[in-house]
Amino acid sequence: MYKLDSVWKLYRLFAIAGLFILAGLATCASAADMSGQIGQKFSDSRTYRLSSGDVISITVFDEEDLSRLNYRLPDTGIISFPFGEVRALGLSISELEMKVIEGLRKGYLKNPRVSVSMMEYSPFFVIGQVNKPGGYPYQVGMTVRKAIALAGGFAPRGSESKVFVVREADTQNTQSKIDLDGDVFAGDTVTVEEGFF
Repeated sequence: MYKLDSVWKLYRLFAIAGLFILAGLATCASAADMSGQIGQKFSDSRTYRLSSGDVISITVFDEEDLSRLNYRLPDTGIISFPFGEVRALGLSISELEMKVIEGLRKGYLKNPRVSVSMMEYSPFFVIGQVNKPGGYPYQVGMTVRKAIALAGGFAPRGSESKVFVVREADTQNTQSKIDLDGDVFAGDTVTVEEGFF
């Protein structure tokens, strides 16, 4: 009887310890996953290619007059500085930082420290056979499926197989067919055409 009681106590002790270990592992995995998601979002915003309508802040440390805060990129994508103009369209945030640093080194600052932050992405557009056509704020990781969901979903005559996109960066405005899991970027226009039933 004593042995059985001791074995039962040991069994319960191991079971409780096992539960604590499993809970600890789950917490670590969740934290790692969250950290990965945050890192991915940061990485995406740093590699995102700037387009007209984006709002950025360019901070030149200790040089307020040279900073450009909450600056909305015009259609030309040009940012004016005392050293000249920088064309930001199509550049990543890191590339823009380097362009500004290079310009400031030419007779303005010996060792400029520059930081560029993404404040607001330009919108994308969903038109055609959706319930709420219009412009919507871009988010990193946007897909056609998510874009159409934001636009209220397919209208009754909307065709899931007749979805097209015009890329903001395409000067020819070429309309290309795209599937529902395709990527949508800031400034893009997604068109859902009517299906025949």
